[in-house]
Amino acid sequence: MSESQCVFRAVAKTYDGRPVLSDVSFTVSAGEHLAILGLSGSGKSTVLRLLAGLEAPSAGQVLLEGRVASQSHKVVIPPHRRRVGMVFQDLALWPNLSVKENILLGLSGARLTYQEAQRRAHEALALCAIESLTARRPGKLSGGEQQRVALARAIAVRPTYLLLDEPFSGLDLITKTALLKEISGLATNQGFTLILVSHDPFEVTALCRSVLVLENGHVEEAGSLESLLHTPRSMMLKVFRSHLREPEPYFGPK
Repeated sequence: MSESQCVFRAVAKTYDGRPVLSDVSFTVSAGEHLAILGLSGSGKSTVLRLLAGLEAPSAGQVLLEGRVASQSHKVVIPPHRRRVGMVFQDLALWPNLSVKENILLGLSGARLTYQEAQRRAHEALALCAIESLTARRPGKLSGGEQQRVALARAIAVRPTYLLLDEPFSGLDLITKTALLKEISGLATNQGFTLILVSHDPFEVTALCRSVLVLENGHVEEAGSLESLLHTPRSMMLKVFRSHLREPEPYFGPK
C-alpha cells in the first residue's frame, strides 16, 4: 500500500444499535479528489467524521499514510495529529471570536509556538484573500466570507486531506463558482487531496474526478466519475447524468 493513501478497510458504524455504515472499503490516493454521493442518511458525513478522527468505527480500520488511524471502537491517531482539515456543513465558526481567533483556535492542538501559529494564521488569511476581515466576527460577514474563514481555518493546519461536508449550500452561483475555482487552485498549489460530500453535480464535477456512491450504508459503486457516468448503476449517478452532458467543469489539473 502506498503511504500517500487514505484507506477504509471493511468499516462499519452503528449508532445506538442502528447501522449507518456496513463493510465500507475504498482507497483515496494523493491528488485523486473524491466525491462521496448518496441520499440523505446514507452515511456520507459519517465517513468524513471517521476519517477526521472525530469518531471511531464500530468495526474495521481507517488507515492514513500507511498507519492505522482508527480501528474497532478506538481512535488510534487523534484528530489534531492526522493532518486532516474539515469544513463542516454549518461551518462551525465560533460567533464570539474574530476571524483570526477562529483560525488560531483550529491550530490549538498542533503544538506550535506562538510565532508559528501567528504565521500560519496570516498565511491562511492571505491564501483565502480575507486579510481585511481579520478582526471581524462571523456574524458581520457574508455567506461567502464565512465560507472563506472556515476554509482558511481548515488549510491553516496544512492538511494532507481537506474534507468538505456540503459547505457550499445557500451560496449564490457566482460566489460558489469563485470559491470552487479557488479551492481547486489551493489543492494544486498546497498539495492536499479533496474529499467532498455533496448533492450538487456542479460542485462534484468542478472539484472531483472520482466518486464513491453510498446507498443504505453500503458502497453501491465507485471509480472514475467520467467512466461511471457512461453506465451508472445507482439512481444517484443516473440523476447526475441527466443533469450533465459531459463530466465538466473540472477545474483541477488534467
